Amino acid sequence: MTEKSERYRQGMETRRQVLGDAFVAAAPVSEGALNGPFLEMATEASWGHVWSRPHWSHRERSMVTIAILAALGHHEELALHIRSTVNTGCSREDIQEALMHCAIYAGVPAANGAFKVAKAVLAEMDET
Repeated sequence: MTEKSERYRQGMETRRQVLGDAFVAAAPVSEGALNGPFLEMATEASWGHVWSRPHWSHRERSMVTIAILAALGHHEELALHIRSTVNTGCSREDIQEALMHCAIYAGVPAANGAFKVAKAVLAEMDET
């Protein structure tokens, strides 16, 4: 097992803050797996370099991430980040505004699909 970088350790800490301990524990970055090096890089880059930067709050990064994922049609990741709003402080109104922004800049079909995902995820969250 190789020693992980400080950026990786910071990334894992931030990842846990945003996605929650239960999610991170259930989806470990497995060393030795085919995608192990990719997951390590993604943890360092996404969570260690970007999400750990001090200028924006996790709430602000959450809104931007939701808008980008919606615009790109990455619904599985979108659902994950909507679930994480319980940890980032991003409100339902923030989600709505991010998706409205998406509609103007990425198109109504992208936002329409994203609103369907958001409604389903929020309903699921309300049940638990």
